[in-house]
Amino acid sequence: MSKTILILNGPNLNLLGKRQPEIYGAETLNDVAALCAKAAGTFDHGIEMRQSNHEGELVDWIQEARESHAGIVINPGAYSHTSVAILDALNAYEGPVIEVHISNIHKREAFRHHSYVSHRADGVIAGCGIEGYGFAVQRLGTLLAG
Repeated sequence: MSKTILILNGPNLNLLGKRQPEIYGAETLNDVAALCAKAAGTFDHGIEMRQSNHEGELVDWIQEARESHAGIVINPGAYSHTSVAILDALNAYEGPVIEVHISNIHKREAFRHHSYVSHRADGVIAGCGIEGYGFAVQRLGTLLAG
């Protein structure tokens, strides 16, 4: 199995740094990638980061990860609250999964309080800004080390 960690980002995260900076901050996905690469390096893991606004593409990538990635960090964005398809794909993945949310979804609108992905996740990090991605990669490194 690869030592690569797959970091998946769902809808609208391509606008990170531009969209609602009062909620999501000024950092971009490039900043997230740099943070994750640094965290993964401490565990001798690489990262592969992807973003899609399309649910089916995220499902395809999760399915591909079964053969190619040691763990998954996922920020499913709004799909957290709606996607049984992403949950089912994650349930078919045997490696560890950490769910990340930049904002604290439990302090936001009521519909955001439930996440389907959380039912599969080995850990959930919310409300820590982009630092949450670094925490997630660190946790995956610990889980992967056994």
